[in-house]
This record gives sequence, structure tokens and C-alpha cells, in this order.
Amino acid sequence: MNEPSPSLDSQQAIEIARSAVTEKQLSDSAFTNLQRWLTEPQYAPYQAALLQLIEDRDFGTLDTYFWEVIPFGTGGRRGLMSDLGSATINERTIAESAHGLAAYYKKASGNETGKAAIAHDSRINSNRFARIAASVIAAHGLTVYFYKTSRSTPELSFAVRHLGCDVGAMITASHNPPSDNGFKAYWSTGGQVLPPHDQGIIDEVYQATDVPMLDFDQAVEQGLIKYIDEDVASEYRSSVIAQSHSTNRDLNGLFSPLHGVGETSVFHVLQQVGFDGVKRFEPQCEQNGNFPNVPDQLPNPERTEVYQPAIALGNETGAEIILASDPDADRLGVCARNEAGDFVHLTGNQVGALLADYVLQKRHTAGTLTPDHFVVETIVTTPLIAAVSRAANVRIINNLLVGFKYIAETMDEEGPCKFVFGTEESLGYLAGEYCRDKDAAIAALWICELAAELKSEGKTLLNRLDELYIEHGYHLEGQISKTCKGSSGNEQIKQLMKAFRQTPPQKMGNLTFTLVRDYQNLEIRALPENSPSETFSKPQGNVLMFEAQAEGSPLTVQLGVRPSGTEPKIKFYYFAQAGVTDPAQLAETKSGVLTTIEGFKQALMDWIDQTLETS
Repeated sequence: MNEPSPSLDSQQAIEIARSAVTEKQLSDSAFTNLQRWLTEPQYAPYQAALLQLIEDRDFGTLDTYFWEVIPFGTGGRRGLMSDLGSATINERTIAESAHGLAAYYKKASGNETGKAAIAHDSRINSNRFARIAASVIAAHGLTVYFYKTSRSTPELSFAVRHLGCDVGAMITASHNPPSDNGFKAYWSTGGQVLPPHDQGIIDEVYQATDVPMLDFDQAVEQGLIKYIDEDVASEYRSSVIAQSHSTNRDLNGLFSPLHGVGETSVFHVLQQVGFDGVKRFEPQCEQNGNFPNVPDQLPNPERTEVYQPAIALGNETGAEIILASDPDADRLGVCARNEAGDFVHLTGNQVGALLADYVLQKRHTAGTLTPDHFVVETIVTTPLIAAVSRAANVRIINNLLVGFKYIAETMDEEGPCKFVFGTEESLGYLAGEYCRDKDAAIAALWICELAAELKSEGKTLLNRLDELYIEHGYHLEGQISKTCKGSSGNEQIKQLMKAFRQTPPQKMGNLTFTLVRDYQNLEIRALPENSPSETFSKPQGNVLMFEAQAEGSPLTVQLGVRPSGTEPKIKFYYFAQAGVTDPAQLAETKSGVLTTIEGFKQALMDWIDQTLETS
């Protein structure tokens, strides 16, 4: 970075920053972290730039850069990139993350040596950050296995397991904007780090002073960093393909990696098994961290907008399905044609239900299912999957906190050989034993197989979904989120969680709330009294799940509330269920449920706005 020439010294800068706290221009937490960076020797390379920002009284920027020590959330450390700051992704925080992972591994294992795998996606700075992480971990005495080219997150998880590594790291910010990047930490299972490891790593990060680092190229020459070759990637793809349950390949479609790495995994798998009719959507295939041809440059396959360019081409070419993976190719989104010929974006809950039903039907026919087999989902994933699983006479484990790492943990606790399928509502899916993180490639393989089989029967994915509704009841789910950035946004999220917990709403639209399950306090409270009626033991996390009943209707609705672990958002999940006694009533049921939910959503946002205004 260019070295500014500020006139302040560190002590003067601290006093100015202290005054900014008094004047509410800088948060207390930002001041605490800023003081460390101004006084501790490991941050000396950044101090001139900091002094200049303080001299310029740029407290808004300083608060953004320092309001927190960027934590390990549900998807690792993720956030805005900058040249400096404890709350952002930069060379120092990446180096500290790698140091924390290696130092904690050595302390927890008692070993001074070990093996680590590292991969990166195609985001801005991902390769540079991955090289820094590799150089730090190698300096700790671990042999590093390094993907030379951009790869998917599930390929990193696979490499950790396949190469017998003790830890792993993936440089990615998943579906975040171009401004962001991140660091995902993995343990020897191939899954993301879980408690207590995550806290142990962040403790080492916070205590980091001088971070050891080797020269990357010299470490490669000395064999301390070894490149992962194509053989490992080929083994990964073979492991995905081994999960195939059909040979029907007659399907026309488009696949977009949204300028990410999905071509290395998703598209290669589809081509290798013979889905020749599924073509690349070329305008979004170039690996480019600016995501130039994705609407709004937001490469999240949960957003319907990202599919519009591919839909335009799909309408010209007669495509029957459109697939999109996020930049690190661990999530998959799907659009399918309805009977009117229009493309409909399927939610993660709908795709998860279709895939669960598909694999359970296939394995039942093959005679490879027993009552000991199990399907796993999180507490904010559709109850339809539980209904499908119970109908297939397999276990459903659906009391997990948000985060695919908990699905991976459950796989290992319950026995991978009995694991059938794991899914979460945010487009995450996994099957098989080859990996311990969600994988867009296995989802693409199965959804294409299912679509091709349905096509041979004159049906579509949407037809099959309606059949599931008729069998198990109509389910409508969705998510709303409110973005709250920086330290002030963090306070807003805390205020909303407090209000939902202490003074919850009694009604929203024509829905009346009857109880709330509080996963932080581990109790169920009756509403409107908000008085405890029952306790439970797990899982524990900052999540609230409300139950509501519609007036004069058998419709039941659940509302989940939680702060995001990877983005500056508070998320609201709704789940509506209504019985369908007659197939002819399905369309009317859908319309009635949608009307109720639209009123509920508006009332929810009004309540949120009012709560923030009065707090």
C-alpha cells in the first residue's frame, strides 16, 4: 500500500479516536480494536495508514473496518475486503486466520507436524489470500496440499478426506458481493470446524502477534507446499458420479457457474455422465470475481434475478431446465418450466424435497433402505422433507442449527453408512460419504436425472412437486431478510432479537401466534403470555421459532428468526402447511395460502420497522 505521511503519533490518534467515541462517531468496540492496531508491533505496517484515516477524521470508514474482530460464523470468516482492519478480510486477517487454525490444531492434537489442504475460488484476491494462508500454515510445520487452480468448496472438503489431512482452508465468500471474501476452516473430517474448535481458533487469532510465514515459491521448491494434481479432482468427480441412480439422460438445459468455479465440478460431472443436452451459459462462464454478467453483480442462486439472462436464451433454445451454482459451487439453484411454458424458480426447500423423494424412491426400489437409514435437515428447512422421509420409513433428523457443518457432524455421529441425504433451505445438498460439505455437483446430477425420468413420463419437476403436496399436504416456505451493516446494524439486529424474545408480536395479518420455541434459552413459551411451558436440551443457538394459527382456517404457520452467521442480516423464515383432501382443490389451496402469507409478510415488515423506530 502507498504509505501516507500523517502528522499524528499513535497516542495523539488514540485521544482523537477516544473523543470520537464520546461524540458517538465511533463505536466502543471499534475503538478497542483500533487501539490494538495503533499500539501493537505486529500491526506496524498498517499504522501509518491508520493515522492518516484518524487525521482525516474518517470515522465512518474506521468504524466499518474495526467494529468487530471478524468472527467464525456459520460459514467461517466472511466480509468486506480492505487494506486493513480487524472487521474486514485483508492480508493480515487472512494470515491470522491461517495462523489460528494451525496453532490451535497443534495445541489440540499435541502434534508439531501434520497435513493441510487449501483451495480457493475465483473471487478477487482469492488466489493471493490462499497463497498467504498456505505460507503461514507451512511455516507452522504442516505439509500443505494446494490446489493450483480455482476449485469448488466441496473439492476442498474431499481433498481433506482423500489426502488424510488434519485441517483445511477454503478462500471464498460464497455468494456475497464482489467486495467480499472469506476464510472457511475445516477439520480432519472434511467438515467445517465445530465448537469448541471454532472458538479455540479465534482465541489463537486474537492472541496472534508475529505470524510466521514462508516464501510461497521457496516452500514449493522445498516440498513444504505440494500442488494437488488433476488426479484428486478426477477422484472427486468419480465419487460424485458413483451416487448416480439413473441412466436416463434425455434433457435439454443450461448451466451457469455465475462467473465462479462450477464448471470444474458441476458441469464436468454432468458432461462425464452423458447429459450432453445441458449446455454452458457462456456469458456467465468466465471466472471473474466482479461477476459482470450477473444482474446487480450479486451471484446468489437464491435470487430469481440471476436467472433472467439464461432464461432469455433458454426460451430461444427450448431448454427444459436451468441450473446455477454459486461462485464456490457448493449451492445449486434450479429453474424448471411450468405447463404454460414459463420458467419457475424452485426454492431450496422445494429442490430438497424433490431430491429427498427421488433418492428414497430409488433406494427403496433397489432394496437398500432400512429403518436405520436417515435423512438430515436443519430447523429452518421445510417439514415436507420430514413427511417424505417418514413415509419412506427412514429416520428424519431435523433439529439441527443452521450451518451445513451440523449436517456433516450428524453424518459422522449417526454413521455415514446409514446416511441417505442432507439438505438445508439455502440451496445446500449432500449425499454419499466422499465429502462433508454441501455440493452443487451431486444436486445437479440428481435433479437432472429426476427431470429426465419425469420427462420420459410426460411430467415435469413441478408436476412431481404437486404430487408430493397432494400426498403430504401443501407446503409454502420462504425467507425475508433485513440487512443491517456495521456496528449500528449489529445493534439493530440485537434490538430485534430482544424484542422478538421479550415482547413478541401477538398477531400478524390474520395469524395469531400461539407459542415460541427459544433455542437460546432452551424453553418453549406459551403466547401471548410469553411464559415458559416446557424446556428442552438441544440444540442451543440464537434462534426463535414461532408457531401461529390462521383465523378460521386449518392453515398452520411457523416463523423462524435468527441473525445470519455470514452476512450483516437478520433472517426470517416462514413455513405454511395446509392439508389437501382433493387434488382438484390444490390450486385453490395454493391461492388461499399465498394470500394469507402475503398479508403476514407485510405485517412482519411493518412490525420490524415500528420496533426499530421505537427502540
